Amino acid sequence: MIRTAFRNALLVGCLLLLGACASRVPLPEQTPTLALPMQLHIERQLAGQRLDWLLVIQRESTGIRWSMMDPLGIPVARQRLVDGAWQADGLLPPNAEARELFAALLFALTPAAELAGNYPSARQQGAQRSLDPRWQVRYQQPQAFDLSLPQGLHYRITPLTENAP
Repeated sequence: MIRTAFRNALLVGCLLLLGACASRVPLPEQTPTLALPMQLHIERQLAGQRLDWLLVIQRESTGIRWSMMDPLGIPVARQRLVDGAWQADGLLPPNAEARELFAALLFALTPAAELAGNYPSARQQGAQRSLDPRWQVRYQQPQAFDLSLPQGLHYRITPLTENAP
């Protein structure tokens, strides 16, 4: 009986570990050069439904903080990218969709000159960039673009304010 319980617990642990590895999102080799702080409007579209969020990206001494809120200012997701790894920031529960979005935005915002060094399998052609089959980006401007992610998620990203020089 104890052996069966131990074996089942070990199996569940292995499945959880495999699931965590499979859901790992690509990150750059080095943190790209970004003009921070940055405020972006995120328009999420899925199956004919639309959500709007505000995203604030800011540099900290140890990394980059990503804070996403709904139009009323209620936090939706907060993460910190420190030493090439995501860390929870605050008491919000884990949000896998937001983590994927933040990683995809980091990819989309990476300057073209740093793309190959940070994402060796990325492709850029004209106003489009992709990390197949995961992310596709179509630019209107450097900080205004459409982002397509797996499971039919589409985002329209636009800047809220101009960055100071």
